[in-house]
Amino acid sequence: MVSVSDTLSNITDRLQASGTTKTVYGEPVVAEGKTLIPVARVRYGFGAGGGSNDGESGGEGSGGGGGVEVTPIGIIEITELETRYISLESPRVFIKYALIAMGIIAFVLGIRQLRR
Repeated sequence: MVSVSDTLSNITDRLQASGTTKTVYGEPVVAEGKTLIPVARVRYGFGAGGGSNDGESGGEGSGGGGGVEVTPIGIIEITELETRYISLESPRVFIKYALIAMGIIAFVLGIRQLRR
């Protein structure tokens, strides 16, 4: 039987190999005197378990699984004059917080109307 430790090690190795910016987006791009390096947020999740039961059928078992999510968040632009980070998230983050703020305002105004 494969141990839980070996199962976790195998899952971790596979996720680390596949969940990189380079794997998803490739090498940095060089064009017109600029080098563009993709930046990503990488998230991992995994779990494993095992058991043993000395019952009628022997009852040994183990298993596991995992996943990786890679999301583009920006680009590093390198030129002779400067290096800068260009965020791809700013509009999304702004819109998310604006919608939350509008929801809170609508909720407060709704409660005020009910009290009248």
